[in-house]
Amino acid sequence: MDKYYYVVAQLPLLNFDKEPAITSVQFLEEAEKWLSSSDYTILSNARYDSTDIGIDKPKLLKNYIEQEFQFRSELAAWRKAQKDGIDYKPESFSVSLIRDGNPLEVERALLKRRWDTISIIEPDHHFDLEFLIIYFFKLQILEKLSLYNKEKGLEIFQKISKVEI
Repeated sequence: MDKYYYVVAQLPLLNFDKEPAITSVQFLEEAEKWLSSSDYTILSNARYDSTDIGIDKPKLLKNYIEQEFQFRSELAAWRKAQKDGIDYKPESFSVSLIRDGNPLEVERALLKRRWDTISIIEPDHHFDLEFLIIYFFKLQILEKLSLYNKEKGLEIFQKISKVEI
């Protein structure tokens, strides 16, 4: 696997729940300058919430997607069990993650869980394509988090619910 020292060295640090200094579009534009076309294709198609395991994906991506699929399957099984009044205990997450709080808090907790899953594998990668995939996943999570802005949401709600007489 190629090493991408220059592109990785110029990337700003990402922290959960803090606005990044770079957008995913800017990141991909910069990455395209440095990556081979095949690596860029893999990177630009990588999604943190994907469950599609393709043949030509790096091992890290396949492993993450398998974990995401398992998590979603257990989440669906837990929700079905709740609906049917059956006791079910998932193996890959604590039920308190999804039971405690309002829907926004639960969604933030689910994104944090994904962030933490990604962060666990990050130290094993430094200047390779897998590091860039991890970074891109984190950018996507931060962009999703930024959608949950109370002020922006209220503004949009007021705009679409305003009736002119």
